[in-house]
Amino acid sequence: MNNKWLLRACALFLLFFGLICTPNFSFAQPSGTLTIFHAGSLTVPFAAMEKAFEAKYPAVDVQRRAGGSTKLARLISEKGQEADIMASADYVVINKNLIPKFASWNVRFASNQMVLCFTDKSKFADKITSDNWYKILQNKDVVWGHSDPNLDPCGYRACMVLQLAEEFYNIKNLNADLIANRPAKNVRPKATELISLLKSGQMDYAWEYRSVAVQHGLNFITLDAHLNLGDYKLTPFYKKAVVKVTGKKPGTFIERKGKSITYGITMLNDTQNKEAAELFLAFMLSPEGGMQILKDKGQPPFIPARTTAEGMKDIPLSLQKYIEVSN
Repeated sequence: MNNKWLLRACALFLLFFGLICTPNFSFAQPSGTLTIFHAGSLTVPFAAMEKAFEAKYPAVDVQRRAGGSTKLARLISEKGQEADIMASADYVVINKNLIPKFASWNVRFASNQMVLCFTDKSKFADKITSDNWYKILQNKDVVWGHSDPNLDPCGYRACMVLQLAEEFYNIKNLNADLIANRPAKNVRPKATELISLLKSGQMDYAWEYRSVAVQHGLNFITLDAHLNLGDYKLTPFYKKAVVKVTGKKPGTFIERKGKSITYGITMLNDTQNKEAAELFLAFMLSPEGGMQILKDKGQPPFIPARTTAEGMKDIPLSLQKYIEVSN
């Protein structure tokens, strides 16, 4: 009798041990809600990542919020809104608004470039080129716009393009003349809002990222590399552009200096679902996962992703194999 009891006890122990050590056992799977704030320009690739990730981890519900990167970062830092992951169209937004109080590290994962978008219905659509675009935008009959520089990196980058054009083409007051033909009503909270205005014919031209133009099937003008903010080698020239935007406190301002477009991502310090957040980031940063999706959607990824030596120390070990130290 005692031997039978002992055998049963051993069998139960082995069964329990086997279950908790089995990778596919439901207890070991991540679950719950994963909240991701991300730049509007990342909407299409992140929607694809969400679908792929949830197929792999069906117990996780990915909830995304898209918008201007600066606005989203301020919702976290100033309004106390909760998120697990924040992806910005300008990695500096994370440094300035979230580190060190709300996040501890920042990974640079993709690039982009500025383009001037239009449709077949746009005025002078059959005449505009990469050489005469600034003349077209000065025409009084042409309606064009960009996103709000205070809320969206695409907005202050559009303003930088105009400043750099004055320098590059050596045309005095070109920036001021262009802005004079762009009423305040044509400045929208985020760049992706301009797409519907273009497609409906309410706007002729809008400044967007190249990836967004590709994803939405828009016509676009490719600018000289000195203007499109897409070549890190030209950052010394990009620095000639400086845009003043609102600061963290009312009535204060900060300066954004021109540099090549670089996206950043982080996990918030007070994440409510650390396990799912790390797994999503591992999927996103892997060459076969999120990085391939970015590439397929017209946005050049950094493979491996990049961070500073100081930042690498705080990045979870599970993610470090996808990241290299690069200043």
